[in-house]
Amino acid sequence: MHADVLALLLVWLLCACGASSRSRGRTLQTYGQIRSRRETTRTEGGVGGRSKPGSPILKRSPDITKNPVTKSEQLLRIDDHDFTMRPGFGGPAIPVGVDVQVESLDTISEVDMDFTMTLYLRHYWKDERLSFPSTTNQSMTFDSRLVKKIWVPDMFFVHSKRSFIHDTTTDNVMLRVYPDGKVLYSVRVTVTAMCNMDLSHFPLDTQTCSLEIESYAYTDDDLMLYWKKGNDSLKTDDRISLSQFLIQEFHTTTKLAFYSSTGWYNRLYINFTLRRHIFFFLLQTYFPATLMVMLSWVSFWIDRRAVPARVPLGITTVLTMSTIITGVNASMPRVSYIKAVDIYLWVSFVFVFLSVIEYAAVNYLSTLQERKERKLRERLPCTCGMSHPGQIMMSSSYSEMDAMTTGHYGMPEMNGDKRERILVQLAMDKEQSSHSQSGNTRSYNSMWIDTHAIDKYSRVIFPGAYTLFNIIYWSIYS
Repeated sequence: MHADVLALLLVWLLCACGASSRSRGRTLQTYGQIRSRRETTRTEGGVGGRSKPGSPILKRSPDITKNPVTKSEQLLRIDDHDFTMRPGFGGPAIPVGVDVQVESLDTISEVDMDFTMTLYLRHYWKDERLSFPSTTNQSMTFDSRLVKKIWVPDMFFVHSKRSFIHDTTTDNVMLRVYPDGKVLYSVRVTVTAMCNMDLSHFPLDTQTCSLEIESYAYTDDDLMLYWKKGNDSLKTDDRISLSQFLIQEFHTTTKLAFYSSTGWYNRLYINFTLRRHIFFFLLQTYFPATLMVMLSWVSFWIDRRAVPARVPLGITTVLTMSTIITGVNASMPRVSYIKAVDIYLWVSFVFVFLSVIEYAAVNYLSTLQERKERKLRERLPCTCGMSHPGQIMMSSSYSEMDAMTTGHYGMPEMNGDKRERILVQLAMDKEQSSHSQSGNTRSYNSMWIDTHAIDKYSRVIFPGAYTLFNIIYWSIYS
C-alpha cells in the first residue's frame, strides 16, 4: 500500500514539471515576437523611433532616380526613337530659335585681321519624341552626357579660325527638356573668327565685324534658323571694354547663304561696330612726328655759315622720322594701299627732308656768290676815295675756309650787305664806262644775290604749309 502511494506521488510530480516547462516556452516565444514587432515599427517610423506622426520625413516623395525602372533614358523613351533623324523628318522645316549672350570680346588683331569672342549660345526647338508625362509640368535638366544621345542642331561658325566649348570643371553644356517636348540647349563657347578690316583710315578708322552662325548639314528646307526675340536676342555684358576700341553698337541680322553644291542655308549675323581710340597714337606717332618737323625749322634761324650746327640738326630729324615710320609699319599688316598714318608720316618726312635741301641750296648759292665777288675784286683797278679799302674788301665776304673754321662772323649783316653792293657796283660801273659809246647816257646796274632771303622766306613758308596740311588732314580723317 505504501508502494502504491509513492507511485502516485511520483506520477503527479512528473506531470507538474511538464506543465511548467510548456508555460515557460510560450512565454519566451511571446517575448521574441514582441521584440520582432518593435524592430519592425522602428524601421518604418524612423531611425531610433524618434519620428513623430505628421513628420516631413514620412511625407517625402520617393527618389525616382533610385528606381531602375524610371531612369532618364526610359522616361524620355530614347531607345524607342531614332534620334539620328531630325524632328518631324519628311515634314516642314523645324524652327530653331537662337539667342546669344556675349560674355567678353577679348582681342582684336589688325595683323591677323580677326577677333576673339566668348559667348553663351542657346538653341530652342520642339521635339515631341522627348515629351514625358508629368503632373507638376516641371522641366528636367541634364548635362552633356545626354546630349550625345539625342538630336541637337548642328550649328557652326562661318569664317572661324578656332573655336572650343569650355570644359572646366566639366563640359559647359546644359540641356533642359519640358514635358511637352520643348528643348533648351545651351553651350559656352569661345570662337576666333575672321574680320575683314579696311585700314585706309587707320588709326582714325571705324571697323564693323560679324560673327556668322549657320547649320552645317540642314538646308532651309529642313531647318529654319531665326533669332528668337529679334534684335533683343543679343545680350551683352556692360563691363565689356577694349584697350584700343570703343564698342559703339551690337545688332543682329538674318540672311540666306547659297552654296552651289548643297543649296540655301539660313545664316544668323552678330554685328558689332568698333571705333578706335586715337589718344594712344597721338602720343606715340603724331605728336613726335610734329615735333621733329618743328625741330627742323630751327635751322632757318641759324647762320648759314654755321655748317657744323645746321647739318647734324637736319640729319638727326631725318633719321628720327625714319625710325618712327619703321616702328609704325612693324606693327601693321602689309597692305597694298596707303593708310592715313602713312600720309601724315611721309608728308612730315618730306618737310624734314626739304629743310635739309633748303640749307644745301643756301650753302651752294653762298659759295657761288663768294666766287663772283672774288673775281670782281681781282678786276677792281683802284679804290680811290675809299678809306681802308683792304679792310672793307676783306670784311665784306668770307672765304670758304673762314666759313668752315671761324666762329666770329665779322660785322653786322647790314654793313656787310652795303659793302658787297658797293664793291659790285664799282666794278660794274668801271666795266660799263669802258665799253660805253655815248658819254652822256650812263646806266646804273646793280648785281646782288641775297642768299639770306631763302632762309627768311623758309621761316614763313614751311610753318604755313605744314599748318595748312594739318588742317586739311584732320578735316578729312577725323
